[in-house]
Amino acid sequence: MDDAAAKTSPASETDGGTLCFPAGKALRLDSGARLEGLEIAYQTYGRLNEARSNAVLVCHALTMDQHVASTNPTTGRPGWWNRVVGPGLPLDPERYFIVCSNVVGGCMGSTGPASTDPKTGTPYALAFPVVTIADMVRAQAMLIEALGIETLFAVIGGSMGGMQVLQWAADYPEKLFSAVCIGAAPRHSAQNIAFHEVGRQAIMADPDWRGGAYEGAGVRPEKGLAVARMAAHITYLSEAALQRKFGRELQRDGLSWGFDADFQVESYLRHQATSFVDRFDANSYLYITRALDYFDLAGRHDGVLAEAFRRARGVRFCVLSFSSDWLYPTAESRDIVRALNAAGCRASFAEIETDKGHDAFFLDEPQLDRALRGFFASAAQARGL
Repeated sequence: MDDAAAKTSPASETDGGTLCFPAGKALRLDSGARLEGLEIAYQTYGRLNEARSNAVLVCHALTMDQHVASTNPTTGRPGWWNRVVGPGLPLDPERYFIVCSNVVGGCMGSTGPASTDPKTGTPYALAFPVVTIADMVRAQAMLIEALGIETLFAVIGGSMGGMQVLQWAADYPEKLFSAVCIGAAPRHSAQNIAFHEVGRQAIMADPDWRGGAYEGAGVRPEKGLAVARMAAHITYLSEAALQRKFGRELQRDGLSWGFDADFQVESYLRHQATSFVDRFDANSYLYITRALDYFDLAGRHDGVLAEAFRRARGVRFCVLSFSSDWLYPTAESRDIVRALNAAGCRASFAEIETDKGHDAFFLDEPQLDRALRGFFASAAQARGL
């Protein structure tokens, strides 16, 4: 480990913590800015083997965090992927050393807009530089290096996590043995940018946003963030799932003849919004959604996606999509697979039939479990694990 690892407090190879990088380890950003005093909050499960060949990096989605398979100490909620990471599951800590870090720009311990700017001693707020998916991956690579890991057995993620997987394959293919991209896309579509803009405008229209300086004012733009969450959450579900779960069922007997939550689906969205504003920072939401909007993996390669993967021919890929996902539909996963094939990469692909929509990778989906088990069993055999 290098001097950055020595700054970890508290941290070990069995629990994680917050890794604090020294001044000489500033994070270079795509915008041209440098992020000084970088901190990366991360969690680990299992132990790194003697050959240091069993490390798996899990990349989280937009509003998730590093607590992939353990109770979040802030919210008390269970790990967000504890049906994939755990004993006897596709990512078993008895076999793998599993690492998950909060992305740069996040609000669960990694440096973000709520962090203290070392130059001013006050929260960054909107003085925080805009970050990209590539910046998030660059920070993860710094963490992995600090943990003494030269090559990851696998990098895996869904949604925004899947985009990070693709960025890893483009930028650090020499550090990967395998890569699993679930429910993602090689670029953010105009429709998705539009949904994000609705959410950002809802936050910025809240009087308590205060131009991003709400922390100093002792307030939070909860109403705006709640609306942003409701709009986004609709995109994570499918029409079939909403109909199956709620239909037009009323919340109580009869109509209110007003604007209370008459329908169960309205009550559900309000509940999702309330629980979200208790655990997430509004400025982080602005920054992370913007990072997603800027994501276009082919953009640096004259619009030719295959060129992004030219150096990744030695990586084993698994690309998975969901039939009812309209946020990142299967057609976009097929674009990824075609580009991998054109680049000469080894790639397996499966569309999982489900009516659960984009969020299917969080839910009980046996086809997904089988696909992950099969891929990791094959890759582990090839890796000699």
